[in-house]
Amino acid sequence: QTTEEEKMGDPWQECMDFAVAIARKAGVVICAALKHEARVMLKSSPADLVTETDQKVEAMIISSIKEKFPSHSFIGEESVAAGEKSTLTDNPTWIIDPIDGTTNFVHRFPFVAVSIGFAVNKEIEFGVVYSCVEDKMYTGRRGKGAFCNGQKLHVSEQRDITKSLILSELGSNRDPETVKIVLSNIERLLCIPIHGIRAVGTAAVNMCLVATGGADAYFEMGIHCWDMAAASVIITEAGGVVLDATGGKFDLMSRRIVAASSRDLGERICKELQIIPLERD
Repeated sequence: QTTEEEKMGDPWQECMDFAVAIARKAGVVICAALKHEARVMLKSSPADLVTETDQKVEAMIISSIKEKFPSHSFIGEESVAAGEKSTLTDNPTWIIDPIDGTTNFVHRFPFVAVSIGFAVNKEIEFGVVYSCVEDKMYTGRRGKGAFCNGQKLHVSEQRDITKSLILSELGSNRDPETVKIVLSNIERLLCIPIHGIRAVGTAAVNMCLVATGGADAYFEMGIHCWDMAAASVIITEAGGVVLDATGGKFDLMSRRIVAASSRDLGERICKELQIIPLERD
C-alpha cells in the first residue's frame, strides 16, 4: 500500500495502483466471458469486431475511474466507436482498450489483454497491460522501470536486424491495396533476412513481449492510441525505444509505431517500411 508520503512525492502513484486493481477486475470479467459464446458485431470493416463484453468492460472501467477521479478525461476504444471524440489534451487522461485482441477473444485464441494508459500534459505517465488468460500483469511507470508480475523487465538490446525476431500484425483492413502494402513490408523484412515474424493478435501483448526480451521489435500501421498508450511506456521503461514508422519521433495519435529493443534496430526497420496513409486519431 502506498504511504501518504509517497503520494505527495508522486501524485500519480495512487492512479497507477487503481489502474492495476481495475485491470485485474476487468480481466476476471473477460476470462469468465471467454467460456461463453460471444455475440459479435462489426465496426469499420468485416474484420473489425466488437462484442458486448468490450462495451461492458469499458463502461465498468470508466465508471469506476470517474467515481474516484471525477476531473479526469477519457479516451476509450468503444466510446470513440460510439461517436465520442478522441482528443488528447493536457488534462490527466485515461486511454483505455477494454479488450485488446477482440478477434482472439471471439475465437478463444488465448491472448487478450486489458490496456490502460494514463497521460498528463500529453505524456504517458504509466501503463498497465493485463494479459488475463496468462495472468500476466505488465506495468510501466515513467522513470521507475517496467515489470511483469513484479519481475523487472529488460529488452533484448538486439542491434543486428539479421538476428531479430519481429512482431507485427496483418491488421483488420481488408482493402486489397492496403493488404498489398502490409504484406510487402513483411516480405521486405523477411528477405533481409531476419530470424522470423510473429503475430500474437494484440498490439499491447506484442509490445509487452518486446519489453520482456522475448522478441526484438514490433511494428504496425493502422492501430489506435488505445492500443499503444499503455505498452509504449512499458517498452521505454524496459530500455527499448518507440519511433514513428517514418523513423521520426513517436506520435501517440499517428496510428503508427515501431517499437524496438534498440534505436539501431528500430531505425533499420523503418528503412524498409512503406507507409500506409491513415487518418489520425
